[in-house]
Amino acid sequence: MEPSTDLYDAWRAAHREWGPGLHEDGFGLETTDEVDSVEGFATWVARVQSRGGTSRWIVEDGQVLGGIGLRHELNERTGHIGYGVRPSARGRGVASWALGAILVEAQALGIGRVLLVCLADNPGSAKTIERNGGVLEGIRGPVRRYWIELPAAGESGVLAEEGADS
Repeated sequence: MEPSTDLYDAWRAAHREWGPGLHEDGFGLETTDEVDSVEGFATWVARVQSRGGTSRWIVEDGQVLGGIGLRHELNERTGHIGYGVRPSARGRGVASWALGAILVEAQALGIGRVLLVCLADNPGSAKTIERNGGVLEGIRGPVRRYWIELPAAGESGVLAEEGADS
């Protein structure tokens, strides 16, 4: 679902679970964002909603499980897509499902090839990307770089099935 101020308490619970720092990939959180107050959170959500790209939160039963973002333009350092799943929701296929869904959105936008990067020492993320068709380009420093070829809009293609392990 799109980021929403209605999920302030649920988002803060996920944020607390991650612990200190800005490692919640997929939320677009920056060091200058103040999300500890309702007003600061609302300002951040408005910024996320207004910037270029597509942002989605992964929500289940009112809980924010994670976030995923699609950059409509290629960023060579961070790729087209960033995602993160809170620790308590990992291993359930949440990331694979979300990545499959955002790939459908990328395909609809006419993006034919997407770059994803993950830390080289993150086998769970590498597996998620590979499950969604990611082909390893190589390892550059601390990151693995993957490309996923998407069929043209309207053509069929293989994307992750719901419920796959992440």
